[in-house]
Amino acid sequence: MPPLPHQHVPRLITYYQTHHTPSGDPISVLPFLQKPGINLTHLILAAIHINSDPEGITLNDHPPSHERFTTLWAELRILQASGIKVLGMLGGAAKGSFARLDVPDPDSPDKTALERFERYYQPLKRLIKERGLDGLDLDVEEEMSLAGVIYLIDRLRSDFGPDFLITLAPVAAAMLNPRHNLSGFDYEALEVMRGQEIAWYNTQFYCGWGDCSNPVMYEMMVMKGWAPEKIVVGLITNPENGGGWVPWPALAGVLPLLVGRHPRFGGVMGWEYFNSLPGSRERPWEWAQVMTALLRGRQASDAGAQLLGALGAPLHLDVAQQQHQEQQQQQAKQSQPEQEKEGGGFELVDKDEVDTPIAVPNSFDYHTDAEDEDE
Repeated sequence: MPPLPHQHVPRLITYYQTHHTPSGDPISVLPFLQKPGINLTHLILAAIHINSDPEGITLNDHPPSHERFTTLWAELRILQASGIKVLGMLGGAAKGSFARLDVPDPDSPDKTALERFERYYQPLKRLIKERGLDGLDLDVEEEMSLAGVIYLIDRLRSDFGPDFLITLAPVAAAMLNPRHNLSGFDYEALEVMRGQEIAWYNTQFYCGWGDCSNPVMYEMMVMKGWAPEKIVVGLITNPENGGGWVPWPALAGVLPLLVGRHPRFGGVMGWEYFNSLPGSRERPWEWAQVMTALLRGRQASDAGAQLLGALGAPLHLDVAQQQHQEQQQQQAKQSQPEQEKEGGGFELVDKDEVDTPIAVPNSFDYHTDAEDEDE
């Protein structure tokens, strides 16, 4: 009897940037293993900064080897031993890291950019190796060339092998219109050229760059040609962390709908862990319990479902199954697309309804580094 096909499980990801309470006590991530009803798949440690001194790389405001991170590194090893992948996040709102790594023209006879890349890349490479990180999330929120991000991706793949996870964190609008992004390069072009090296995109549906109070924007990305498994829906976990927090009743309708409609739905990520609702600072792990229930339905324990009920957003566990059946029936009725890319692979639609202009905010209100609470 042939083996059963592998069932896709949506990712559940949290960013971990605020590491300490205002009094300096470590904020533990072990509840992800200790509390019931949590199926966290990935934790992204933020934020790694490449500073003007090539050897002055920092995790937020301190060297990664600082004694304040002793508990952090020990707990992350425990998570990894329990099957949770731990990635580092490079960049974010603090600019400079990617400018120092940018190589706009690798073939130029002027080797200044290549030499600069090596000076700043080598300490990053050592950090990844020393801490045994499973991957790197490239949160490019400054101008960087397409050639430069490709050069960085190629180097990471060459140095760390095929199992190393490389992700990016674009704002949601960038997946629909290359002019509406913070990174300087076209994500569609990047996916065409290096999509096979990119595990997924931690897409920011918040701060005015996206909306997950309904499924429309995610569906527009799929219609545009993005593979559902490559798009992870990024959510604000607390209104204190930025604009665009989605109330629980809306999420309880949208996320099971997407899971059911797209059998290979990419998953959900939350920015960030330390004050995640509904438990806030006292019980931040409850966000992961709720998300596990929304993503896994009947496969999840009742811990998250009970929380949702208390929040006035009861989980309808049959929604995902019903939507999956409807999706299969719809696909059976549809004819093959008029245009099909030979050999499979990534294809983007040039002209369709997703070209409707998107409102882009004038400024990016992004809570990062939690300066008043962490560092």
